Amino acid sequence: MLRDNTGLITWVLTDGKAGDELQALSVAEALSLQPQIRRVKPRAPFTWAMPWGPIDFRERPGAFDSPITPPYPDLLIASGRRAVPYLRFIKRASGGRTYTVFLKDPRTGPKAADFIWSPHYDRLRGPNVLTTLTPPHRVSPDRIAAARAQPDPRLASQPHPRVAVLAGGDSRHHRFTDKDIARFVEHLTTLAESGAGLMITVSRRTPPALREALIDLAVRHNAYFWDGTGENPYVSLLSLADFMVATADSFNMIGEAAATGRPILVFEPSGGHPKLDVYMADLKAHGIVHPFEGRLVGQPYEPLNSTPKIAAAIVRGFSLHRRSLGLPDLAFFLETP
Repeated sequence: MLRDNTGLITWVLTDGKAGDELQALSVAEALSLQPQIRRVKPRAPFTWAMPWGPIDFRERPGAFDSPITPPYPDLLIASGRRAVPYLRFIKRASGGRTYTVFLKDPRTGPKAADFIWSPHYDRLRGPNVLTTLTPPHRVSPDRIAAARAQPDPRLASQPHPRVAVLAGGDSRHHRFTDKDIARFVEHLTTLAESGAGLMITVSRRTPPALREALIDLAVRHNAYFWDGTGENPYVSLLSLADFMVATADSFNMIGEAAATGRPILVFEPSGGHPKLDVYMADLKAHGIVHPFEGRLVGQPYEPLNSTPKIAAAIVRGFSLHRRSLGLPDLAFFLETP
C-alpha cells in the first residue's frame, strides 16, 4: 500500500469504543500508515443530537485537552455515531483539505464523508460508498501465514481436528443466560470427547459464569484456554484451527475467522438482531458459517478478507482528492514492487 514514514498526517477518530477503533486502526494498518488516535468524549446535551448536531463546544480546537487540536490531518478515518459531527467539523475547518473516511453507516447519508465503508447488511448506498460482506480487521493473510509457519508451542500440541473457540459475551442485543451457557458447554464437551483439540479464548465481554465454565471444560479435557498471560495467541489460534466455533454476538470476530478459509460454526445466545440475521444468511449462502450443534460440519472455502479491498478504494479516492487540490499525487507515496 503506502510507504512507511510518508509524512502524511493520519487520524483515527472514535469515541473510544473498542470495535469502532479496531476497525479504523485495521484500515490504517492496511494502508501502512501510523495514525494518531483521537478519542472524542462529548457530553449531554450534545450527545442527544448526534450524529446530526454539532460537536461538544468543550472539545473545540483551542479548548483544554481538545481531541481535535490542529494541525488537521491529511486523512481522517472515523467510526461511531458520536464521531460524525467531529468529522464534519474537521472537514470544514481544514478548508476541505482533509480527506474523510467513515466506517459503517453514519446515519446522515452518503454525503457525510468523502468515502464510506458500510457493511452489506446496511442499506446505505452511494457513489462514494463501498459495501462488503465482512468488516475490516487486522487478521491479514501475511499474519496468518507467519503464524502457520511458526506454530505457537502452546497450541501445537493440540490434536487434530483443532477447533478454535472464540467466545464473546453479553452485548446490547445478546445475553448469555444460564441455559445458553449450559448448551454451549455441552456442545463443546461433545467435541472434546470426540477427540477434537479445543483452543479457547474469551473477550472482555465474556460473563464470569461463561468464563469459569470454559476454564473447567479446558481442565477436564486438556484443552487450551488463554488466561490472559503471555503473548496473545489469537492469530496463531486462528491460523492453526481446522474449524472455528464463534459466538454470534460479534460481527468482527466472525469476520476475522472468515479470513482463514476454515468453516465457522456459530452459536447464538439469547437475543438477536435483524442485521445479524442478514449477515449470517449471506455468510451461509457462501458456505462459510453453519449452526453449532456439537458437530464439526462444513468445508474449507476461499478465505474472505475485505480489508485490502477497502484500503485500495481509499487509496484511489484519496489520490483523486489530492490531485483536485493540486497536491503531490498519492503515487509518490505508494510502495514500489
